[in-house]
Amino acid sequence: MTMRDPEKTIGGIIDKEATSFIGSIDQEGFPNTKAMMRPRYRNGIKEIYFSTNTSSKRVAQYRQNVKACTYFCDRRFFRGVMLIGTMEVLEDTKSKELIWQDGDTTYYPLGVTDPDYCVLKFTTIKGRYYSNFKSEDFII
Repeated sequence: MTMRDPEKTIGGIIDKEATSFIGSIDQEGFPNTKAMMRPRYRNGIKEIYFSTNTSSKRVAQYRQNVKACTYFCDRRFFRGVMLIGTMEVLEDTKSKELIWQDGDTTYYPLGVTDPDYCVLKFTTIKGRYYSNFKSEDFII
């Protein structure tokens, strides 16, 4: 099995699903996984941007260890992709404005400049795609 167009196939899964998962490493070296809303923005499948609270446990973990993974699952066709890479915590105005959406004041009442609002930027290094009872590794 070889994906004809990994960017299109994986991008389609990312864009279609409302829930995604991110993984971080805690202080004891154990993996932690958290469900997230779909990414706010992506540059192909190389860079994926999420919004979150600066005060969250995940942000603290990424500040200690940038190793991360994301997982996107197409439940309808039971296929999915795990992306492995690094996660940066971005607090600059440009990054925050890039992914800000109407209604975000529900989570960040002070608006785009809310100190408890930040951006998680995931940069993909490699991945593993699952479909039709087979898995395929790939490098970005």
